Amino acid sequence: MGYTAVKGGLDAIEAAEELIQSLPTDPDEPALELRQLRHQLAAAVDKVVGEGGVYAPDLAAQAIRQTEGDLFEAAFVLRAYRSTLPRLGYAEPVEGKTMRLRRRISSAFRDIPGGQLLGRTRDYTQRLLDFASRVQITRARSSGQVAAEPSAPKMGDVLRRMGVLPAAEPAPDLTRESMRFPVSRPAWLQALARGESGALVCLAYSSLRGYGGRADHATIAELRVGELPLRVLHPLTGEPLTIGWFTATEVEMVGGEHSTSHKHAAYSLSYGLVFGQHERKAIAMANLDIAVERDAGRTSLEQSVLMTTDALESSGFLEHLKLPHYVTFRSMTDRKLAMRSMSRSSEETNE
Repeated sequence: MGYTAVKGGLDAIEAAEELIQSLPTDPDEPALELRQLRHQLAAAVDKVVGEGGVYAPDLAAQAIRQTEGDLFEAAFVLRAYRSTLPRLGYAEPVEGKTMRLRRRISSAFRDIPGGQLLGRTRDYTQRLLDFASRVQITRARSSGQVAAEPSAPKMGDVLRRMGVLPAAEPAPDLTRESMRFPVSRPAWLQALARGESGALVCLAYSSLRGYGGRADHATIAELRVGELPLRVLHPLTGEPLTIGWFTATEVEMVGGEHSTSHKHAAYSLSYGLVFGQHERKAIAMANLDIAVERDAGRTSLEQSVLMTTDALESSGFLEHLKLPHYVTFRSMTDRKLAMRSMSRSSEETNE
């Protein structure tokens, strides 16, 4: 009977896969090209790139098309593909001050060295449906002002020189080392960078509202959007070599007292860095960085945040509920029926 059940299940699974591959299409409607998805759905591509943990916009667009626009599933597909890739080399660390800027704002300072650059953003537009028949398609990756050379210093560096920010820490590589609790701050930042955007925003909003403890309302010292260099060491000379550029969003937030001593009083710096132009996620990431650091392992907040926001962990656990649970459910049912029978027998005995 076990073999028959498995065989029947496999037949049903294969049939379900065939249905996916044979979705009805309009013969007069051409298939979406990857370049259309990249340029017209740039925000969706950036979301999948960030959560997939690999900067490959064309592959992200392919995943979106393959999953029929299910961004959650697309990120899952992209991360699964990433796990099959060989490790060909290691990129050198880069700093945000090397970014070719397309956007740079600060909520903490009105006048900042290098100036503020609004760039391409929907922050100041009305959230109304546009029914105009004319649609302009722009190349999202190249639109807006771009600073040819970085000329704007990092506000975090400015605050460090003022002595109100602590120094930064070196980071491990979570793609090569499994995450073990308690984790270091650089490790949880890496985990949050690949976290599911909706989960990060939800938890960050909860933190801002003070649900479950202290409200963490920090201020954005600087938000940057632009292109960061991809640098590797030349195999012959051993010198750093720029082989490409990738779009990223970087956020530095300041808030709270890092020390209660008036002599050493300083702000705490929280950080967010994600692939693509994904400002909402980067801000949420920085806010959760504050919450986890302040908790300092006193509660299960660290595990709750990192496990809940991991798309593979959370979605996988939810999706597994669709798999057969016949044996466990039958066991629970038999146990409940047995308990009910014992209760009735006890009542009849007492009577």
